Amino acid sequence: GVFYEVVQSFPGVEENVQVDSGVSSHRWRRHSESLKSVDTNRASMGQDSSEPGGFTDLLLEEGHDNTTQIEEDTDHNYYTSRTYGPYDSTSRDLWVNIDQMEKDKVKIHGILSNTHRQAARVNLSFDFPFYGHFLREITVATGGFIYTGEVVHRMLTATQYIAPLMANFDPSVSRNSTVRYFDNGTALVVQWDHVHLQDNYNLGSFTFQATLLNDGRIIFGYKEIPVAVTQISSTNHPVKVGLSDAFVVVHRIQQIPNVRRRTIYEYHRVELQMSKITNLSAVEMIPLPTCLQFTSCGPCVTAQIGFNCSWCSKLQRCSSGFDRHRQDWVDSGCPEESKDKICEKNIDTTETPPYSTTTLLPTTTKFRVLTTTRESTTSHLPTSLPTEDDTKIALHLKDNGASTDDSAAEKKGGTLHAGLIVGILVLVLIVAAAILVTIYMYHHPTSAASLFFIERRPSRWPAMKFRRGSGHPAYAEVEPVGEKEGFIVSEQC
Repeated sequence: GVFYEVVQSFPGVEENVQVDSGVSSHRWRRHSESLKSVDTNRASMGQDSSEPGGFTDLLLEEGHDNTTQIEEDTDHNYYTSRTYGPYDSTSRDLWVNIDQMEKDKVKIHGILSNTHRQAARVNLSFDFPFYGHFLREITVATGGFIYTGEVVHRMLTATQYIAPLMANFDPSVSRNSTVRYFDNGTALVVQWDHVHLQDNYNLGSFTFQATLLNDGRIIFGYKEIPVAVTQISSTNHPVKVGLSDAFVVVHRIQQIPNVRRRTIYEYHRVELQMSKITNLSAVEMIPLPTCLQFTSCGPCVTAQIGFNCSWCSKLQRCSSGFDRHRQDWVDSGCPEESKDKICEKNIDTTETPPYSTTTLLPTTTKFRVLTTTRESTTSHLPTSLPTEDDTKIALHLKDNGASTDDSAAEKKGGTLHAGLIVGILVLVLIVAAAILVTIYMYHHPTSAASLFFIERRPSRWPAMKFRRGSGHPAYAEVEPVGEKEGFIVSEQC
């Protein structure tokens, strides 16, 4: 198991958590022709912007080669990745020379540059779209990756990452190793500079970087890769190159009050070919449209972007049901509402998605699950190989993403409410019956019920007599004539 310590000034860190995870599957749909909608002209990327300090200011050289040959162009449902080899001029253009940037904007993180398996927060000066969600804070780790999750736990390598080269790097073993980052308002560059593997220092130093742009593009640049990435050992640390995102579901634990279990479901992962990662290579990942981009019902339900988009009127949100807002989507009953796919008003098709095709191609992606529990003091180590992940297999993930514990709690709560209502009704009926019997006995003193209670009245009775000629026995007048224990004495029977 690989655990990361987080800088103490980091707010909201879960110190003691119980980690568990697993794998399940879900079917996605993506248009086979969606790649045609993406511009492959390298000269147009970032150069049409007239804003000062744009991405063109980050480039080492101006201009691009329009005839660049792309080694790989792969659709990953949420991103299209393009890998450029060391002989492509584009790979050199995409490398950001931090040494030529403004020195006051380039920051060297002192803690990360001198520790092992540490992570620290970095605030962005712009909204960075990641899987359709906008981020303003990220967590940079010494292990060659960026953590993008909101729930901070010690097992950051599991999911929700941007990993140009995740491995067991230890910047503390060399004085020349640093972790630097640069933010110019439209792009953030994080560079792991001359870092070494802790368990194999003699392999040499690695220098690589990740660039996050405000239009959602992610660029991995590699300047110094002394050994094939496929040869890096994953025994003590997972080795990954790619992206991952997940949604968090919070469950209440009935047996332990004030304790919540957080389950992190990985709904998508981009795994890049490690054999393509060499000196002077680069990878560019271009975001594809998601359901979250639509702000009204009509365009949402008619969108043909490869996802099964549905509109939830309660949340006023368009979603496929699998994103970081998953819990709100389920708690608000959106899955049931989305089955109809009918808008309340006439469908407005004025807002059309930027990418639209008609041919569908089913693809498969995997779910991974990471569970964290507050106030837990033990950790369950993973049982699978580190190359797969630091987690063990679990097949309890359902399509609705809801916990069985929550379902049982809801059923139990419903039973308690029904029992309470029945008890109140029974009590009201008993009180009403008692009042009716009392009224009946008051108006019928010679009835069997009245005599029954009179004969068993536990008190001293004064001696009574019937007055002669009083008329109907039921209305006879009586008057006391004496007392005897337990008897009513009268002149005549």
